[in-house]
Amino acid sequence: MMHIDTEALHTSLEFLRKTPYETDVVRALQRVVSSVDELFGYDGAGIMLIDEEEQLHYVAASDEVGRSLEQAQIQAEEGPCWDTYVVGHPVSTKDVRSDARWPQLVEVLDERVRAVAGVPILLGGSPVGTLNVYRSQPYGWDDSDISALRAYAGLISELMAAAVSSQEHSVTATQLQYALDYRVIIERAIGYLMATHRVDAVSAFNRLRKQARDNRRRVADLAAEILEKGVS
Repeated sequence: MMHIDTEALHTSLEFLRKTPYETDVVRALQRVVSSVDELFGYDGAGIMLIDEEEQLHYVAASDEVGRSLEQAQIQAEEGPCWDTYVVGHPVSTKDVRSDARWPQLVEVLDERVRAVAGVPILLGGSPVGTLNVYRSQPYGWDDSDISALRAYAGLISELMAAAVSSQEHSVTATQLQYALDYRVIIERAIGYLMATHRVDAVSAFNRLRKQARDNRRRVADLAAEILEKGVS
């Protein structure tokens, strides 16, 4: 059964592309989030972007519960949207409260959040953030849901690329430029840690970020050092 009206999706995307955006990219992202929420009938949507510490940060949400979902994942340092960023492909759950993958998240999550889906926002072929949606009841996400979210994530990527290419001097643009410059190095270091310690991508990423934080270093610098020592 199709959940998404593809004609309405196409119309919405075309409208947003033709509408002049505010110079503040965060405001533009807020408009996209609101459109996702209204068109698909989800209970909420939000966007998270990475910073120089490889920490995801909330930048836009359709409602307070959606914002709390993003903040809970930041606090717990785990969750479907967190995993989406690390692995670079969609991650979803029918009911996050009965999903054993993120036990710490459930402890700090708003009780109104049940089903969650996240898709990566890509820049230069690498993830720089995530587009996230939730429902207040268990829900089986299907291919039409994920395809529609990917389409909106593609629009967000266009906004991100425009912000970087215009050399906009905003916090968001700076974060994106960092991600564009260093993501490949970080991805290679994650792959090296996966092979060396026989862990999955999320565990390797968390290991890398924790070590960088403990030593007050940038994740990218530590990743480069790990790769240098690994091949030397």
